[in-house]
Amino acid sequence: MGFAPSRRAGVLLVLLGLCAACSAQLPPPAPPAMLHESFAGKSEFRTVNRRPLESCRNPSPYLSINVSTAGPLPDEAFVNVTVGGVFRPRGSHWVAMITPSNSSVSGCPLSGVNYLETGDTAKLPLLCHYPVKQMKITWVSGDGRPQQVQYAGGRAAASVATTFTHKDMCSFSVLPSPAKDFGWHDPGYIHSAVMTGLQPSQSYDYRYGSDSVGWSDTTKFRTPPAAGSDETSFVIYGDMGKAPLDPSVEHYIQPGSIAVTGAVAKEMQTGKVDSIFHIGDISYATGFLVEWDFFLHLIRPLASQVSYMTAIGNHERDYAGSGSVYVTPDSGGECGVAYESYFPMPTAGKDKPWYAIEQGSIHFIVMSTEHSWSEKSEQYNWMEKDLSSVDRSRTPWVIFIGHRPMYSSNVGIIPSVDPDFVASVEPLLLNNKVDLVFFGHVHNYERTCAVYKGKCRGMPRKDASGIDTYDNSNYTAPVHAIVGAGGFSLDGFSLIPQSWSLSRISEFGYARVHATKTSVLVQFVSSGTMEIRDQFRIVKGGR
Repeated sequence: MGFAPSRRAGVLLVLLGLCAACSAQLPPPAPPAMLHESFAGKSEFRTVNRRPLESCRNPSPYLSINVSTAGPLPDEAFVNVTVGGVFRPRGSHWVAMITPSNSSVSGCPLSGVNYLETGDTAKLPLLCHYPVKQMKITWVSGDGRPQQVQYAGGRAAASVATTFTHKDMCSFSVLPSPAKDFGWHDPGYIHSAVMTGLQPSQSYDYRYGSDSVGWSDTTKFRTPPAAGSDETSFVIYGDMGKAPLDPSVEHYIQPGSIAVTGAVAKEMQTGKVDSIFHIGDISYATGFLVEWDFFLHLIRPLASQVSYMTAIGNHERDYAGSGSVYVTPDSGGECGVAYESYFPMPTAGKDKPWYAIEQGSIHFIVMSTEHSWSEKSEQYNWMEKDLSSVDRSRTPWVIFIGHRPMYSSNVGIIPSVDPDFVASVEPLLLNNKVDLVFFGHVHNYERTCAVYKGKCRGMPRKDASGIDTYDNSNYTAPVHAIVGAGGFSLDGFSLIPQSWSLSRISEFGYARVHATKTSVLVQFVSSGTMEIRDQFRIVKGGR
């Protein structure tokens, strides 16, 4: 199950505090002064309420407000709000919005602005945006006929079925392509449906299928917290793969994957996991496509209950002649096709697997290290724009996620770090004050100081509990953490540690993260013992 970014929604009643400017001596009406378009959710309201205009003392005959709708509104819709006849906007004028009693307004970025700030020259929406969550569920079936997901005690959403064929796989004259040849396996039909109108941090029952093909068991999932809310918790790891439960032998076994998924399942039983991030090297099918089925079965207890967000890695995408940055045969000819089919993330488009989402106090930006990240490339321009537009009053933390790392103490035949990648992207992180960076690719856990260009710009101090604490009240540089210990055979470290490397652990496990408005706590958990093997905290604006 993947989580698509919420359509930010408000409910509909619009109030204009313009009575102080009402007068019968105003000049003739002019063209409308404002035109704003935004998402608006209708909730319990079924009509647009304009009574506040009618109740003005000495109302202006020229003042007008028009909310255009196509009849009663669903949970989400486009609404045009046009205000005209306001000839001398003043600071005493205001724009407000009434919401149902169960709506949270604390995270609304426009809750404190006045009319002048939302007038002609502003690009901001007239209505405050309140998050209404939606979740995308994906399942595989042998039947391509229409199916649906039933959820929330009576709602239903139809699925869209897709598939791919061996013709979609890649090949190159001098490289093997299992995906196009001896590793090909018919994937069946991949169904996706979007459940809309969901509230943040709520649990819902659902099942999927149809009367003709049968129904799944009923399962319960929980939506992530709203963007701008006080806190969120998530689990993050990379480089997982799969392994058989019995002693059988198969292609590319990842021995730690069973222990890590089992440990994360126990973690989820606490009710304190809002999302899971799997940051590259997902199944290690590498062209033997039946192994995607094995992997999806392995993670089902996790991905069926909370949002399962992914980043693409070299073993999903890379292949010569396919447009990937690196020309290794690591994907076995899959070229990202299988990955994007099974994990339809909220990306910009096909073969553009980068995206940003917000949950709680965090703005997450997820990049592809396998697609061009050079300056002025499409992905670079997108990262630059996204990072520069983060509203820190809403999401004070920015966490950057990708697959290949910028810092690693691993020593191997093939270098783990691409200096060109670091030179291109690292300045974006510093210039936009990214707080924390997670990468995988190297199969261990490693944490840095607050580092830039290989130099420590900030070191943590022990707090009263003995936890390494970085104070970002005076920002210096991002902290980097490698969390590639999700299952693949482990990597070691160089005998002489780098000055920027503060913690190095070669054990299977995952990172547990809890964030509030003022603190992010990261704990690396060993999957074998469930013990915390390293932990650190980043704070700002108080503790």
